[in-house]
Amino acid sequence: MGQQHPPTWPEAKKVNRIIAYVKPAAFLLVVVSRLVFADTQQEIDHLLDYVSRTPCKYERNGTMHVGTEAREHIYMKYAHYKKRIRTAEDFIRYSATRSKMSGKKYRIHCPDVEPVYASDWLLAELKRFRDATP
Repeated sequence: MGQQHPPTWPEAKKVNRIIAYVKPAAFLLVVVSRLVFADTQQEIDHLLDYVSRTPCKYERNGTMHVGTEAREHIYMKYAHYKKRIRTAEDFIRYSATRSKMSGKKYRIHCPDVEPVYASDWLLAELKRFRDATP
């Protein structure tokens, strides 16, 4: 094996130029990813709060639950699946859509309205929240 030589001046200058472009891009990527995570966490927190405050009943495996009970169950599933959740839609899919044991979809029963699937109900609220958030 031959001896390695230090880079020549033009090679070192080229490497330094590349680093000068990569550093700001990497920094921007970190900042943007933190902002996206903050937005996602804000959306998830809003949905959990929305569930806990609703006058609607949450049907899970044929049993009705008030909002605070539903929130507690959804949060437990959220904590379990947190590593898989990247978006508020993932949160809804993994934590608030269906029973993993029975496969039955969760339903929402609001006064004077036909029951709806929890995923549809939460996606509609997520859209309202996003539309109202600057």
